[in-house]
Amino acid sequence: MQKNKEQLQNIASQLDVLEKEARQLEKNFTLQVQQVQPAFRASTVNLLHYLALRQHDIRELQEQLARLGLSSLGRAESHVLANLQAVQEQLNCLLNNTVENKAVLSFDESSALLKTHTHDLLGAPAPGRSTRIMVTFATEMATDYELVRRMMEAGMNCARINCAHDHKEVWVKMVENIRRAEQELGVQCKVLFDLMGPKLRTGPLKPGPKLVVVHPYRNELGQVTAPAKVWLAPAGVAPTVKVDAVLPLETAWLAQLTEGDQLQLKDSRKRKRTLYVAERAASGVVAHLFKTSYISTGTRLALKNRNIAQLTSEVGDLPEIEMPLLLNQDDLLVLRKEPVPGEPAQTDAEGQVVQPAFISCTLPEVFAQVKVGQPVLFDDGKIESEITEVTKNSLVVKITSAGKNGSTLRADKGINLPDSNLGLNKLTDKDKQDLAFVVKYADIINLSFANTPNMVTALQEELRKHHAEHVGIMLKIETKEGFRNLPHLLLAVMRTNPAGVMIARGDLAVECGWQRLAEVQEEILWLCEAAHLPVVWATQVLETLAKKGRPSRAEITDAAMAQRADCVMLNKGPYVVEAIRMLDGILKRMQEHQHKKASMLRNLNVSEIDPIFEADSH
Repeated sequence: MQKNKEQLQNIASQLDVLEKEARQLEKNFTLQVQQVQPAFRASTVNLLHYLALRQHDIRELQEQLARLGLSSLGRAESHVLANLQAVQEQLNCLLNNTVENKAVLSFDESSALLKTHTHDLLGAPAPGRSTRIMVTFATEMATDYELVRRMMEAGMNCARINCAHDHKEVWVKMVENIRRAEQELGVQCKVLFDLMGPKLRTGPLKPGPKLVVVHPYRNELGQVTAPAKVWLAPAGVAPTVKVDAVLPLETAWLAQLTEGDQLQLKDSRKRKRTLYVAERAASGVVAHLFKTSYISTGTRLALKNRNIAQLTSEVGDLPEIEMPLLLNQDDLLVLRKEPVPGEPAQTDAEGQVVQPAFISCTLPEVFAQVKVGQPVLFDDGKIESEITEVTKNSLVVKITSAGKNGSTLRADKGINLPDSNLGLNKLTDKDKQDLAFVVKYADIINLSFANTPNMVTALQEELRKHHAEHVGIMLKIETKEGFRNLPHLLLAVMRTNPAGVMIARGDLAVECGWQRLAEVQEEILWLCEAAHLPVVWATQVLETLAKKGRPSRAEITDAAMAQRADCVMLNKGPYVVEAIRMLDGILKRMQEHQHKKASMLRNLNVSEIDPIFEADSH
């Protein structure tokens, strides 16, 4: 009891010092306060009080106040002295009227539980950073070990492999690269396999011509800043460096090429283009291209200014390019039940539509669950539509929102029906097949479209069947139903250890509405903190940086706010290593200012404020 009283008195003394220093700074600047407009004088005084408060690192004091259930001064900005005095009054009451408390989960114990559960699921944190970084793997990470190594060196703690893409052989190579880098670097990287789940997606499209479009790099003025790099090699030989396009050519003809050679061609538009051989490798050639080119199967390349036996060679078989559907507002689109390749709208000689565009979808059972008038959203909400007709084998939708010049819809893009009860609440056959394979390699299984406790129970049963109860489960919250059922889902998933939650903000925003995303993700964070479960903040974090090499201002703010979660997920992109490095720095700096919802008030290091403490009121 005596010790508690001494602790309370110590806290009260610290608050007294803060108040005295705030009043002293106000006194030092009496003249300056008098010089402001009368309407702003109270604001000026409060500003001085706040500056005095922020010259101290009071994080330890905040924790002591929070343990007592008192205000931790985290929101004192607008009323500094009032906040200090209110806490002082409450401390006086505690000193005069102490009571015996019943045993409860303490502040320290709850904090330790979250740390333990996070460590168990996501592994050890990086040095100097408590929030983990997860990265979604792209196909090339199965063959590019150096890229995987650089990602881990930059700060990646967890790798996400999406079972909706690639295949088992690619997944295994990804894991092998991760484990190899772990051994060489002496760090840990958890591997998460993301089950596809009952995701409604667009079906295949009618294939287009066999060609590749190659673009040089241009600045905002359209000027070429760097050539495109093109890999010339026999069919099936992978590039040894990062390139922008691959052209299969004859082995014997390639063997004649040397650095400095010029290769002339006419692209599919009959435009003359030149490839400049920049370097030879053991298995191929890297050439530079300074003008946009459309190169198709059979395009002839001619070696210029060389007296050799074989001057020309034809480009070998190229993959067919996808021809996306272009949809404008008020267009009709037919969703077909049968899995036939989609096609654009057909028009007559006068340009009138005689057959609207059509595409299939991956889960035809939803046709029986929808009604006329319900919204349908495509590609994370980029295209909005409304159902105008429902038949046994098709849905007709009218496009209600698209880009100014139309929006393109490609194969394997998400379809959301936020107002429809689709009843997609079970593990799919693909999920079960994938799970049987990936449990040999996974640290964590991500349950996509976790909507009901039954889905969680089904996954737990499958893991038991494969003797993989040690594998963690992460719930991917991405639908209205999943959000509504979150308390029940948490109770269900806590039957597994370790466990956690991913906020899949892409689908969640489409399902709940963009305007509600901020409050929905906050509520998920609060509930998970109450359950001491780690949370992954996912979707579009530093997206333009990862894809284009330069972040937007809004993305920087979003990444900073993500520090309140226990892990932040980046998507794949050509600049993913740069994105990891930037996110690592942001998270390290932000943890000095924020812990979950609480502001952490370390001392301000703003050089412009220093003169204010040297000022003399005389």
